[in-house]
Amino acid sequence: MSEHPTDFQGDICAAIEAAVSEAIPGCQVKAQGAGGHFEIHVVSEQFEGKRTLGKHRLVLSAIKGLMAGDRAPVHAVDRLVTLTPDQAS
Repeated sequence: MSEHPTDFQGDICAAIEAAVSEAIPGCQVKAQGAGGHFEIHVVSEQFEGKRTLGKHRLVLSAIKGLMAGDRAPVHAVDRLVTLTPDQAS
């Protein structure tokens, strides 16, 4: 995996999880990765009745601040899994 230079201080996965949890209250979120590339799994009742694109927009809009700029801590979301609680069980 390539390195992605960033000025971000702290745990990037924790920052992703916090941003998604704030935007989608009550969700279960897990982020993993490094070097600017991340995988995010989110389970939420808010995804009920939404198409994949709508689900992804919710999550990506939550982390847009972490993806902004040349030295942003998140360079790419390589995998984004968005499930309803029924789909996750």
